[in-house]
Amino acid sequence: MELILEAKKTALVVIDLQRGILALPAAPYSAAEVLERAAALCRAARKFGSTVVLVRVTPSADRGDALQPLADLPALSAHQLPADWAELAPELGMQPGDVFITKRQWGAFYGTELDLQLRRRGVDTIILCGVSANIGVESTARDAYERAYNLIVVEDAAAARTAEEHAFVMRTVFPRIARVRKTAEVLAALET
Repeated sequence: MELILEAKKTALVVIDLQRGILALPAAPYSAAEVLERAAALCRAARKFGSTVVLVRVTPSADRGDALQPLADLPALSAHQLPADWAELAPELGMQPGDVFITKRQWGAFYGTELDLQLRRRGVDTIILCGVSANIGVESTARDAYERAYNLIVVEDAAAARTAEEHAFVMRTVFPRIARVRKTAEVLAALET
């Protein structure tokens, strides 16, 4: 099915392309490949009038809101994060008109003004990319689906820790709630 987008009603939501997360292992695409494709999507979205939303994840300065539930595989402790953990990759070229969201958990909707910012701009379609495909991107996609947004997940502008994790969500989760497309197809749709 051909991808058709109405740029003014579309937002590109870029998940967690920040220094600390980009330094972690990524597959099946490298962090550099994901970042390069996400930067191209940002440039095109801005050029054709779509909203660009740049999302990062980090605890508050006092780290009091860092999630630390008991789990078999606990997340990185907020006290172990490097000083530049939350800095957005400069390649994304943040612009004054971009929406900047700081989240405190995996998904970008809960506890943030993301939904409000999108609805005020008349957005009904979200293009998602970033890392990790099976954590931040998936959590945000599920929340967006439950809020009745149309979704496009950019398969080659996302990565997970392993190729298996990436393949699982792209093959079994996202097709049920979104359209899964490659960067080139999304760029072509933005231009029309």
